[in-house]
Amino acid sequence: MKPILGITMGDAAGIGPEIIVKALADEKIYEVARPVVFGDKKIMERAMRIVGAGLTCRAVQEPGSAGECFGRIDVVDLDNLPVDLPFSQVDARAGKAAYEYIEKAVGYALKQEIHAIVTAPLNKEALNLGGKHFPGHTEILGALTGQKDYSMMLVSGPLTVIHVTTHVALNKVSSLIKKDRVLRVIKLANEAVKMMGKPIPRIAVAGLNPHSGERGLFGREEELEITPAIDAARGMGMNITGPVPPDTVFYQAAVKKEFDIVVVMYHDQGHIPVKLLGFETGVNVTVGLPCIRTSVDHGTAFAIAGQGVADSRSMTESLLLGAQMTKIKFAGLFNDR
Repeated sequence: MKPILGITMGDAAGIGPEIIVKALADEKIYEVARPVVFGDKKIMERAMRIVGAGLTCRAVQEPGSAGECFGRIDVVDLDNLPVDLPFSQVDARAGKAAYEYIEKAVGYALKQEIHAIVTAPLNKEALNLGGKHFPGHTEILGALTGQKDYSMMLVSGPLTVIHVTTHVALNKVSSLIKKDRVLRVIKLANEAVKMMGKPIPRIAVAGLNPHSGERGLFGREEELEITPAIDAARGMGMNITGPVPPDTVFYQAAVKKEFDIVVVMYHDQGHIPVKLLGFETGVNVTVGLPCIRTSVDHGTAFAIAGQGVADSRSMTESLLLGAQMTKIKFAGLFNDR
């Protein structure tokens, strides 16, 4: 047995279908997992022609019968888009369809009929034009699974980060840095790194302010909220350091290998170093859901959609990480291959 990975097709006007085809043209994916696409069969076939992949495509009714044969992409076919959907345009039809692929996959994930969800990119404007008013994948998945206390984790080569806050304005971040939230994200970091195969995670917590506040000189969030959360986590037996000044913590984690994960306070504090170190290979993980979710760490790339030139390495890494985390989460269910 191998884990079944449900791949959502994303916005069909972008590069999602193309990078899925390219990733599934690599036999190593089928050696560790059974992939199945939640999407539109004819759009996937169009992507195959664009990429020039020597693959076939099959519609399946249920994911349990899918993903067993390398060279054939199995699709739970929602048949919800026209075959001539234009590339590189914001289109409400594509936004609505992208939501429906996620919704369908989540239903199977909650029943454990698929073991992880791997998402191709969607376009937020198209999503909203299609009547689905969410900032992005993370919030959709939270709503569909009934979860409110989750976090975004990014993995890229030598650096892994997890966010206390994400899609909020910078001038609101300080008000959201609270002990309970920081402690919750530390716990999620500990759980996620264990699912990545490291039984005793080494966790660093970044400060919010320059020099981690310099004892209150540059801000008091560290002493009032962040440090109490760190102390509480340490009391639970976690291997944790911080608050570490944000201008040094990423060097310590990525270059000196002192930490397995860095808890960051806001969106760009984590995204900038991760994308600098591995823009093409980064993986986005939503931690705290009842199911595993990994994703490419890039957008729909409308500028190159339909040309067959999109880089699929982030999708490949998302699939491999999804399979790895699944085998640990469902320990004993799958044979090592």
